[in-house]
Order: sequence, then structure tokens, then C-alpha cells
Amino acid sequence: MAGSPSSRTRLTELDALRGIGALCVLIFHYSTRFHELFPQASHVPFSFPGGNYRVLLFFTISGFAIFFTLDRIGSVADFVVNRFARLYPAYIVAMLLTLGIEYLAHATQLLVGPVAILANFTMLQGFAFMPEVDGAYWTLTVEIGFYVCMIALWRFAGLKRLEPMLAAWLAIRWLYFAWPDMPERIIMLLVLRYLPFFVIGMLSYRVWAGQRSWRQQTPYLLLGLASVATIETWDVTIVACVLILTFAALIAGRLHFLSLRPLVWLGGISYSFYLIHQHVGFIVMLEVAKAGYSPWVGFFAAFAVALLLGTAINRAVERPAGETILRWWKRRRAGPAVAIVPA
Repeated sequence: MAGSPSSRTRLTELDALRGIGALCVLIFHYSTRFHELFPQASHVPFSFPGGNYRVLLFFTISGFAIFFTLDRIGSVADFVVNRFARLYPAYIVAMLLTLGIEYLAHATQLLVGPVAILANFTMLQGFAFMPEVDGAYWTLTVEIGFYVCMIALWRFAGLKRLEPMLAAWLAIRWLYFAWPDMPERIIMLLVLRYLPFFVIGMLSYRVWAGQRSWRQQTPYLLLGLASVATIETWDVTIVACVLILTFAALIAGRLHFLSLRPLVWLGGISYSFYLIHQHVGFIVMLEVAKAGYSPWVGFFAAFAVALLLGTAINRAVERPAGETILRWWKRRRAGPAVAIVPA
């Protein structure tokens, strides 16, 4: 039977999942990725290759959460302003802060050229094949491609018959697999590499919102799994299965145990935290290593700095700037009041 969009608890659990994803990102970057980029530096004595899967969780959450925006907009302009307010202020501040710290630390291995920096101000550097100021920003290109596709579906096809459109979208993904020379920008714009994970999130939302049942969604979930199994490796297929089960448990109210305050809090600041954690954390670990301290000290110092800066950006920029932009847009859309003068 279809679920109903009800509880604040379920949304809290979604934030907890974001927090888990953020932790996986940090551990992967501060262990595996740091050692790959700086093999000469002392590093923590473990690797976390499973962190490669963390973006798949984020993309699934994005597929679920996109409807929280689509369900309350009235135009394409509403959507653009909403996404701009949500993403851009924190991104600009985190990027400038990252650049400043890189230059102060003379981290030449992490710096990009002036043209690439200018491209990064647009957040579209991925589509121009320019390097990112921070390597973590590559996922923003995927998210923007997803937003473009979703607003096109909303505007031109509507969302009442979403599932057949998702099936056609998945069919294009098989075309990408059969056509190795498909232009890269088409692959990026249609998010073909990561599409099944967005689809899992969207199908799950429709059940949570009471619009469909799991029985109705099963053929499309199987289609998404087939898309993963025929193109990706076996481990990614297992991750897709785990994500389906996770969101089924979320909707069934079986993930209450995840609603721990630290995880929910980290999920709440996860965007700003994600934007600032990687290169700044690398610099902290390098400086701690130069000072002769244990790599564990560097690991936890970088973690603390990322939490501090992520929280500051979230509280001082992401939330207030986003709310200000949305209030301004609401007033602009409302227009000036019209006085009614009696005859």
C-alpha cells in the first residue's frame, strides 16, 4: 500500500542519511584520496575505498528531495531562483575561502589557473571541461545536469506520468553504453552515468508521497537495477540494491535508530561541509605533518576545521542568504499592491 508524506521523523532520517554520506566522504578523502595525492606525506594507516560509493547515496537523496522543490514552484524561474538560493551563496564563499587558504599555504599542487577560477564562479566549469577549485565540486556538474532534466520534464511532460518518462530516460542510458563515442556533454547533461540512482530516489519519493505503491514501482526499480547490472560492476549493483532497501526501510519507518542528533546535525550542514572539507582538510593535514605530529592528529584536526568552517558557512551564509533571496523573489513575484479606489 502506498505510504503517506507524514512525519517529520522520516525527514529527520533523511538528514541522518545525509550525515552518514558526509562522514563517508570525509573519511574517504582524508585517508584514500589524501594518500593518492600526497604519497610522500605521512597519513593514517588505513584506506576507505568504500567512500567511492558515497556519491551514489547523495544522488539517490537528490532524486528523492527534488520533489520538495518541484511541488512548490509555479514556473521555471521559480525553480532557477530556488536552486540558486540553495546552492550558490555557500558555494562562492567556500570556493573563495578554499582559494585563500591554498594561496596562503602555497599549496601549488591544489591550485588551478586563473581561467579555471573564473569558470568556477559560474559553477558550470565541468561542462567547459575546466578543473575545479576543489576536487569535490565535480558532483555539482552532475546535480546541475539533473536539475536541467527535471525542470524540462516538469515543464514539458508533467510529473503525473513520471515513471514511463524515467523508463525512456533509462533506455537512453543503454544507448550511451552501446555508443562509446556519444558526446561527453550529452552524457553529462543527461546524467547518464548516475541516472539509476536518481531514479531510485524519485521512485521512492512517489511511494512516500502516497502517489504510487511499491507494487506499481517494482517494474521500474527492476529496470533501474538492470541498467546498473548491465553497465556497472557487481559491487555497484549491490550498492543499488542496498539503497533500494534503505529507502524502503525509510518509508516504512524502520530507520528511527539513525535519528541521532550528531548525524542529523551533520546532515543539516552537509552541503557547506562538503564544499569546504576536501582541499582545506588536505592543507591542515600537510601542515600538521610538517610540524612532525602524528597523522592521526592531522586527520582529526582537519575534521575539526571542516566541521567548524562548514557550520560557519551554513549559519552565516547558506541559510540567511538563501532565505533572503527567496523572500526577495517572493516579493518580486507578488508585485506592487494595487490600490482599489471607490468610484
